[in-house]
Amino acid sequence: MARKTDRDIEKGYSTRQFVAKLRRLADALEKGRPFSIQVAGEMIRVPDDAMFNIEHEREGSAEEVEFQLKWKRAAAPERGRRERSRR
Repeated sequence: MARKTDRDIEKGYSTRQFVAKLRRLADALEKGRPFSIQVAGEMIRVPDDAMFNIEHEREGSAEEVEFQLKWKRAAAPERGRRERSRR
């Protein structure tokens, strides 16, 4: 598996698109299933045991609310172990 590079992307959506994504997320959460979403060309899989939080920021006259999903990626198996398991 290729090493994933660090990135920090913010993408805007129309209200209709955002609602559809939230609805898919809510459906996955209710069913205890992982959630997949494509962001800037990369498919992201959010596991069903991700941590959720809501963040509020205020600076001057600007305010921001973020709905966050956080998880740790599973460690990639060692190459030698993977090759031995195929035999």
